[in-house]
Amino acid sequence: MAETGHALGVIGLGTMGANLARNAARNGALVVLYNRTVEKVDDFLQAYGSEGHIVGKKSIEDLVRELPTPRAILLMVPAGDPVDAVINELENVLQKDDILIDGGNSHYKDTERRLEMLKKHGIRYMGMGVSGGEKGALMGPSMMPGGDESAYRILEPLFQKMAADDGMGGKCVTYVGPGGAGHFVKMVHNGIEYALMQIIAECYDYLKTIGTFTNAQLAETFEAWSQSEELQGFLMEITGKIFRKKDEDVKTDLVDLIVDRAEGKGTGKWTVETAFDYGVPVPTISAALNARITSGVSLREHYAGKLPESLDTSEAVAPPLKERSIVRSACKLSMLVAYLEGFFLMEVVGKEKGWNLRLGSLARIWRGGCIIQSNFLPHIQGAYGEDQRQAKVEKEWFLDYFARDRQYEWRHVVDLGTSRGVPLPSMYAALAYYDSIRRERLPQNLIQAQRDFFGAHTYERMDKKGVFHTEWE
Repeated sequence: MAETGHALGVIGLGTMGANLARNAARNGALVVLYNRTVEKVDDFLQAYGSEGHIVGKKSIEDLVRELPTPRAILLMVPAGDPVDAVINELENVLQKDDILIDGGNSHYKDTERRLEMLKKHGIRYMGMGVSGGEKGALMGPSMMPGGDESAYRILEPLFQKMAADDGMGGKCVTYVGPGGAGHFVKMVHNGIEYALMQIIAECYDYLKTIGTFTNAQLAETFEAWSQSEELQGFLMEITGKIFRKKDEDVKTDLVDLIVDRAEGKGTGKWTVETAFDYGVPVPTISAALNARITSGVSLREHYAGKLPESLDTSEAVAPPLKERSIVRSACKLSMLVAYLEGFFLMEVVGKEKGWNLRLGSLARIWRGGCIIQSNFLPHIQGAYGEDQRQAKVEKEWFLDYFARDRQYEWRHVVDLGTSRGVPLPSMYAALAYYDSIRRERLPQNLIQAQRDFFGAHTYERMDKKGVFHTEWE
């Protein structure tokens, strides 16, 4: 029988579950499978059964009996009630010290609730974020396990084999922290992902609408950016490929045939809600979420093409290569703000929850096999790392990165986009956030005066200590 750290039950054979099962089997683990639709187990074994030591079972009870103790079982079922339903079934057949890992996109508060419930039965529970999509799950994802640390230590040898390389001689997996820390970090990861995708989409819209770029030019643009030192990243790489794809039936660019309504799985919304709960501003991420919601509202169906427009076209558009360079600067700075929003949120919540999140390590495990992998992450890793000298160097890098020339171009894009009627919600939000945190004084002093005027909410003064109220009339 395989060692416990190299034996894994997998419940749920959707795309991610199936590919993680194959990944574990390829890395020497005994993999025992179960899926509620049992035909999926048979199909999986027929297609991939030769990739390793893989056993299919027709019931949860049979899966549990096949695994060595303490058992380790990975749940890859949809978040919410389906996770609770499977846990309820497993509670009756698992033993003390067995391990359950929820590898889906569960809300971190649900993970905390389940962990405490299962702890009463002596069952160790982990919430693990997994990033990398279909390909990453198979070839090597970024893995963010949290919860019971003793359970992680048992599974660490297998997870180390399964995870992507981090480019530094390590692997893109680390123990994140107790409680719901693993799923919380994956939630914030997805919030950053929302923002990065929206910023890229805004670059596309700007270049196509204002710069009149063809899809071939857009493909070449994003391909060039994906190979650059600063903008290299997974999302940039796949964007270039998207603009090259033709529809085989109608022989035209597929991207132009896709309905312009974006959906989401809920993690972006949870990120914004959590940020509001903890008083952390995430305007770039929030704008990206709002952009997705706006794309699908019925108001668009009613008003699209009907509302009046008054555009300023007096400013000339730069030649294509110059315009592309300008947009590139706006893209880079907006993306960096999105990352910083997410890391600040993790810093604040991690301290509040007592999770001791190691933000430098989190940046490291996102450097490979990850949807938001990019060349910003080594700098963020250094800024939040334990080497204080390196942290100082990287923080200076951030200041230099927002240098004057790049800022001019960032402001130019937002200004010209607005004057030409091209919505740039995340870029605009990122710039407004940057301006807000760099200003020595904001107009919220007036808001405090208004609140005191109509509600006697009081205010503080700059010239003396204390809390004050004024009879304004």
